[in-house]
Parts: sequence; C-alpha cells; structure tokens
Amino acid sequence: MTENPNKRKYPRIRVPKSALVAWKIGTQKAVSPVENLALGGLFIRTKNPANSGTTLQLVFNTPQGEVRVRAVVRNVTPGEGMGVAIVSMEQEDRGRLDQWLKQLKTAEETAGNRK
Repeated sequence: MTENPNKRKYPRIRVPKSALVAWKIGTQKAVSPVENLALGGLFIRTKNPANSGTTLQLVFNTPQGEVRVRAVVRNVTPGEGMGVAIVSMEQEDRGRLDQWLKQLKTAEETAGNRK
C-alpha cells in the first residue's frame, strides 16, 4: 500500500489575518503573515522565501503565549511564500500551539454553522 504524499498528518487551519510569524535564518530576520497552520507546519507569506531545505527559527504569539519552533522549508512558491515543516519544539510550546489550534478550529466550525 502506498501512502499519499499530499495527505498531511495534521490538517491545516486558517489563522486570523493578523497572525504573524517572526523567522530567522542565521542573522537574517523577517516578520511575515501566516496563511495557515498545523502542529506539523505552516505556510508563511513572503515575497522572498528561503530555499527549500533551509532550516528556520520561528516565533509567533498565540493567546496562550509565545511559541518557538525550528522548521525546515519544504516547498516554495516564488513571490508568494513558503511551506515549512515543524521539526522540533519544546513540549510547552507544543501545548500552547495545540490549544490555539483547537480554539481556531472551534471558531471556524461555529462560523460555518452560522452560514
């Protein structure tokens, strides 16, 4: 049985338009909007994405507090952004991220029921 490479382990959730991520590669730093997010990764909107395979340090704020992760660029859409896979984070950061994702999913489902 072959596994579908497009199937994500964690479904991506759209985040508020105000959601930003600070990211750095070595000494290069940037702040960019986040399009979607999951425990396994996120899509970062940026006109100057890093190359595929590049390791990034990410920091973003959630209602539960700051989350710091290490990620690797998995795919690049030139001029639009980059999809990154989260490769490591502290247990506390994972807990804060998981809590925020559950809140976002509940809000998304509630909004969908109102339509």
